[in-house]
Amino acid sequence: MSEVRTAICRFCHAFCGVNVTVENDRVVKVLGDIDNPMYHGYTCIKGRQLPEQHYHAERLLAPQLKTAGGHRPIAYDKALDDIAEKLQAIVRRYGPRSVAVYTGTFSFPYPLAKPMAQALLNAIGSPMLFSSGSIDQPGKPMAMAFHGRWHAGPQPFAESDTWMLVGANPVVSKWGGIPQYNPGKRLHDALKRGMQLVVIDPRRTECARKAAVHVQCKPGEDPTILAGIAHLIIREGWVDTAFVDAETAGFAALKEAVAPFTPEYVAARAEVPVQTLVEAARTFATGTRGMVTAGTGPNMAPRGTLTEYLVLAINTLCGRWLRAGEKMPNPFVLLPTRHGRAQPEPKPQAYGYGTELRVRNLTDNAGGLSAAALADEILLGGEGQVKALFSVGGNPLAAWPDQLKTWEALKHLELSVSLDIKLSATAKMSHYVLPPKLGLEVPGITMPNEGVWFYGLSTGYPEPYAMYQPALVPPPAGSDLLEEWQVFYRLAQRMGLPLTLNGQALDMTNEPTTDELFEVLTAGSRIPLGEVKQHPHGHIFDDPSICVLPREADCEERLDLGNAIMLGELREVRQEPTTGHAGYRGEQTFTHRLVSRRLNDVYNSSGRDIPKLMKNGRYNPAYMHPDDLAAMGLHAGDVVEIASARAAILGVVEEADDVKPGVISMAHSFGDAPTEDHKLFSIGSNTGRLTSVDEDYDPRTGMPMMSAIPVNVRRGDQTLALGS
Repeated sequence: MSEVRTAICRFCHAFCGVNVTVENDRVVKVLGDIDNPMYHGYTCIKGRQLPEQHYHAERLLAPQLKTAGGHRPIAYDKALDDIAEKLQAIVRRYGPRSVAVYTGTFSFPYPLAKPMAQALLNAIGSPMLFSSGSIDQPGKPMAMAFHGRWHAGPQPFAESDTWMLVGANPVVSKWGGIPQYNPGKRLHDALKRGMQLVVIDPRRTECARKAAVHVQCKPGEDPTILAGIAHLIIREGWVDTAFVDAETAGFAALKEAVAPFTPEYVAARAEVPVQTLVEAARTFATGTRGMVTAGTGPNMAPRGTLTEYLVLAINTLCGRWLRAGEKMPNPFVLLPTRHGRAQPEPKPQAYGYGTELRVRNLTDNAGGLSAAALADEILLGGEGQVKALFSVGGNPLAAWPDQLKTWEALKHLELSVSLDIKLSATAKMSHYVLPPKLGLEVPGITMPNEGVWFYGLSTGYPEPYAMYQPALVPPPAGSDLLEEWQVFYRLAQRMGLPLTLNGQALDMTNEPTTDELFEVLTAGSRIPLGEVKQHPHGHIFDDPSICVLPREADCEERLDLGNAIMLGELREVRQEPTTGHAGYRGEQTFTHRLVSRRLNDVYNSSGRDIPKLMKNGRYNPAYMHPDDLAAMGLHAGDVVEIASARAAILGVVEEADDVKPGVISMAHSFGDAPTEDHKLFSIGSNTGRLTSVDEDYDPRTGMPMMSAIPVNVRRGDQTLALGS
């Protein structure tokens, strides 16, 4: 007999509300929940494959121990005993800093994974916590620290008559400006009511096709274009002068810095028509409400922090922040009530504090410790060398920049532990692989998507929505699995260490339940977790009485339009050759720029083993304009060599007339170890190998160039086209 139950899809960060059909304790079908007030029945092709993910033949159902002959199963208790013993020996010999944790994107949907991993590190005394956010979009929190955050928050998408997306395609990526909760419907509704959309992107993306203005630009020129738009806003008198005078500092410095970025200069450098640039600026600035938001691509390109700073500066020039008396769009649900004020927050220190890494003068910063430095922290001998690494829901060999260095680093670890559902590229190199339970087998809450509001602009739920999901099905019969948080809790037990979660000491004798830990995590929330549980389809806990409060009389904070560091970097941009490669300091000549992209049917390195998500095979095509292929005598399916100043990879070309000539568009986080390159058609190509963490990096975040990479392309070994 079948039963339909509501759930939170945790294939990615969007957390769609779904209906799950269960038969005999087994998931058989997943569809969108039409009664969910946030998602309105939406779910993507990935979410509909949750049954396949849960019961996939390659899913690990017991821990694995690496041996000379490969990995073999080991009981969880035995694995944790061994890991705890090895961990204690490493800490005794090398000190607490020798233990590091990396949390990847697949840990985000499990809200206890990272806090419990951090709790264990805190108990050990190690500060070495790294996350995928530091190699994804560290520019967002960094720019917020330089510019300042408006306490009340940005104007909401649902009330806007204009919007500008910079290198973002939210209908596919579920990130970057349009609320990622059924983004296609939200964009459709906005356009229907008359919203004017501007898109800056070297691809004619799904969002760009809907835009009133599409600035199809040369990759890596986002700071140039945004400076040019700021120039036009100031020159044409589109500034919200009252807001700028009352709430900002540094306007004169910004005006001077953007003065050289004339439409003619920007057009020539970014390869866009002057009129298109002017129309983009006019469309956005003459609207009444709406924001500029940037996606992952521009953050992974050179000068991602500067891009995000200019995004904030344009929003501030146009006064696009909530004002006193306006309704707070989301005062939170499972977090303490957010009473926004119409004033800037005190600016935090952007960098140069906390933990000092041993390479490139990097320190802790607003974007977190730089994962781009972690391979060096493993390879560099001496005091403080990382000897043990836990990878939680991540795949460093596929996701980190500079894959060649990462590959060497992973081989040098004395203890490597991957929490993963399969033998990924990284897991295959790990001493222990600890498989966790999956999303329909464990309770869940939507709290993480409330918390991302603190990370950057226009993220998080647009309304005060929350949902709780109980465990719906048991893990597969005969499996030996734990939740991620249990791994760290039980290691702490074995090591005799106390753990603290959300300021509360945990009982280290009697293991708590997941629901009990959720109560600890949501302590002080605006809506009690128990009340959220009463709404199986999720609920919007609206409160029209919660409005933006007025500025405090003694508030002296100002949004900083003239930050010396950021404007100094902008002057460096202006000094670069017009025909050069933005942010690239080498002298080698390149013909193309490779940009990152998202694919709708995979989530970074997850999903490529599921048949219905493999319509293009298990590789990531190198999308190129037809004119580029014709000029090189190439056809779809041909193999090419793509070479940067750092290394070369093989790619399989695909014709795409939505890509600007001179551009190669490829998804990241594909591929495997360099020894597996001959399997190109079944594993794809790792674009991270083209990057170097030692060159062309942000000196404050350590973020290297991971998109808009200068490359050369030539015909590759066509024998691989026979298959691999």
